[in-house]
Amino acid sequence: MKNLKNVSLALLGLLVISCNNDEVVVPPVTNEEELITTVKVTLTNGSNSIVLQSKDLDGDGPNAPVVTGVGNLIANTTYVGSIQFLNESVNPADNITEEILAEDEDHQIFYQLSSGLGTITYTDNDSNNKPVGLGFTYQTNAAGTGNLVVTLRHLPSKSAPGVASGNIANAGGSTDAEVTLPITIQ
Repeated sequence: MKNLKNVSLALLGLLVISCNNDEVVVPPVTNEEELITTVKVTLTNGSNSIVLQSKDLDGDGPNAPVVTGVGNLIANTTYVGSIQFLNESVNPADNITEEILAEDEDHQIFYQLSSGLGTITYTDNDSNNKPVGLGFTYQTNAAGTGNLVVTLRHLPSKSAPGVASGNIANAGGSTDAEVTLPITIQ
């Protein structure tokens, strides 16, 4: 009788263990969208640097971004440009530019100038030889004022017509950040 009881308990234990089908399900890793509070464009001509910046510390909150520009651009001049994306809602600030560089095939920055303000040309490419936009040149035209709209797109169609030359119309994808910066050319 004692053996029958032990065998029954052993079988019951095996049955309970074998019926346990609790598999650990690991959720897929998703690429979380980072908060971008600050977009900083630096334009350099020799030793002369102009910094255009949009800072919106509450993100999509009710406060409007603070847009600043230090200095005026010179007419008919070529500037070497760079851009930086930051999350300054945390301390120390997160440099989102590093993530864009690491995932350059998934991002493109578009620069749209008001009519007559000049042309922007990409100077950097991803591993597929498609533009990214972290580096660029800006050739100003004659004196004037207007805006530079900067748009960071995630998963754009970089092979679509015109996208490689900076035309955002066919890019698709989702907008990670978009700012409007005032431009003055003297």
